[in-house]
Amino acid sequence: MDNKVVAEDKKGIKSFPRSFWTVITMEFFERGSYYGVMSVLSIYLVMSIPNGGLGFSKINVGYIKSTITPLLYFLPILAGAMADRFGYRRMLMMAFTLMSAGYFFTSLSTSYGMVFLSLILMAVGAGFFKPIIAGTISRVTDESNSSLGFGIYYWSINLGAFIFPLLLVPYLKSLGWSYIFVMAAIGTGSMLLLNIFVYREPPKPQNTKPLIEVFKGILLVLKDYRFLLMIFIYSGFWILYFQMFDTVLYYLKDYVDMSPVNKVVNSFLGYFVQNPNWKFDTEHVTVINAGCIILLQLVVSKIVRKIPALPTMITGIALGTIGMAILSISSYAWVFIAGNIIFSIGEMTAHPKFISYVGLIAPEDKKALYQGYAFLYGVIGSGIGGILGAALYVHFVDTLHRPGMLWFIFSLIGVATIIGLLLYNRFILPREK
Repeated sequence: MDNKVVAEDKKGIKSFPRSFWTVITMEFFERGSYYGVMSVLSIYLVMSIPNGGLGFSKINVGYIKSTITPLLYFLPILAGAMADRFGYRRMLMMAFTLMSAGYFFTSLSTSYGMVFLSLILMAVGAGFFKPIIAGTISRVTDESNSSLGFGIYYWSINLGAFIFPLLLVPYLKSLGWSYIFVMAAIGTGSMLLLNIFVYREPPKPQNTKPLIEVFKGILLVLKDYRFLLMIFIYSGFWILYFQMFDTVLYYLKDYVDMSPVNKVVNSFLGYFVQNPNWKFDTEHVTVINAGCIILLQLVVSKIVRKIPALPTMITGIALGTIGMAILSISSYAWVFIAGNIIFSIGEMTAHPKFISYVGLIAPEDKKALYQGYAFLYGVIGSGIGGILGAALYVHFVDTLHRPGMLWFIFSLIGVATIIGLLLYNRFILPREK
């Protein structure tokens, strides 16, 4: 058979081995569990005890979020090297065990210390899980089908983030908030069975990287102030992004009457069921973001595919900033929805091009290394965003009752990010002579 025909045939879905579909299933359930919890976690933690919450202060919740989320972005540095050394199946066993235990203990815990420790346990498991799935897909695909494979992988992430908060979380919440964490514990713990009975270890690389090399890589990157400055500037946008899981949810609960949205949705559902009673709640903020990405990512990527990385990043960050600024205009339901949609479009415009930009500014002989550490934007953005958002919300909203000022300040962070990237490109980025 002609080699070209073979190559074309391999591009289809049937070309993927069982391990590929196994990790796609794992990714779907892990991300669905994670976003199902994160879509309501901050509200649950601050809600009063009589209403079913734990009654923590927003500042204390900010400390939790500024600890667990950075772990999710930092630990993959170590996890990738450990998986290559000790095996993917072993790392998956550890990751699912820690995640499931963390979610389960959170469902039982009521004290601040125990909740904090339980969520750290979950975050460590999730941080070690993240690179193993991408690593498996890299090793079981080739040039003919890797693009399709990672496209399916990306969709599985957003499909989990869309379905779990939309369908499962509202029902479980009606039974009791703790059931959301039990669901996540089951969703991640059940993946141990897939790992034991179905998953097959992918071929190991010929040369595995010792952990000491990982730490040497960290030191090497830390010496490059230009790269770290760019990451720090870009992380400003992610300070805004992580508000979607904290201050935006507080604002929705405190200020936004979603009755107009509920009326429209229930009118539509009335064509299919009798007397629908759907209500927009905090978990649906995540649904908006994931739904927009599922529907529009391919369209947005096609529009910007030939536009240089930096202008595209700035456009995306500008859209995200506008989305955040829209929230300061009014607390009307459709204004709230519009702000979230525009922000989501900004995210899907900026972030893929950020990966491309890192490749452009990295030294020619260290591109792979720099791509590996590019996700430090999440460490910085979530580390600052969690506690900063909580402090600003308490001051401007809870104390001064001026939510518009909160969103104005976050919009200024977006503007500062854009200006910072422009100045970086003009004065800091080294030019070829």
